[in-house]
Amino acid sequence: MNHQFKAHPWHGIPIGENAPDTVTAFIEIVPTDTVKYEVDKDTGYLKIDRPQKYSNIVPALYGFIPQTYCDEEVASLARERSGREIEKGDGDPIDICVLSEHAITHGNIILQAIPIGGFRLLDKGEADDKIIAILKGDAMYQNYKDLHQLPDSVVQRMKHYFLTYKNLPGEPMTCEIVNVYGREEAHEVIRRSVEDYWQLVRSQATMSL
Repeated sequence: MNHQFKAHPWHGIPIGENAPDTVTAFIEIVPTDTVKYEVDKDTGYLKIDRPQKYSNIVPALYGFIPQTYCDEEVASLARERSGREIEKGDGDPIDICVLSEHAITHGNIILQAIPIGGFRLLDKGEADDKIIAILKGDAMYQNYKDLHQLPDSVVQRMKHYFLTYKNLPGEPMTCEIVNVYGREEAHEVIRRSVEDYWQLVRSQATMSL
């Protein structure tokens, strides 16, 4: 009997042959979602992480780039470019925010995205970069080749989301954006996150021997 199994979104889906120019993105959350979904690392199923308690709405398609990892290589670049003392990455795949004019109504999908920049975000002092991309072939956004070409209102909306999406009223903010960067640096972050991923795979293989 020929059994078929769903690929794990983090480990079983290739990043894409043309990365980092074009990458595969696994989308967990869309702007209409009222709860925060994320992939369970053990099973690969999409799970509810937490309800959205307040009116903070994700401003674009949001997910991660498969076969990436935010660890020492990404943190090293963050230290170099920000001048901040950053001990480590957040230990998750690299997050990606994908802009599109189309109303995509649910997550748990993959798509092809073109990175144009990113935010160097620190979450409690850990590197937690957010890659900003456009949906490949999107008629409205396809002419934007770099983050700095986007309307300022679009950039500010995304910045506000990432600065406040984990914040509770009356509590101190835990996130800060220390750099906003363009296409070339986004590519370097992705390349380093791939190095971090394969280092993770090698270390886990060694531990299992």
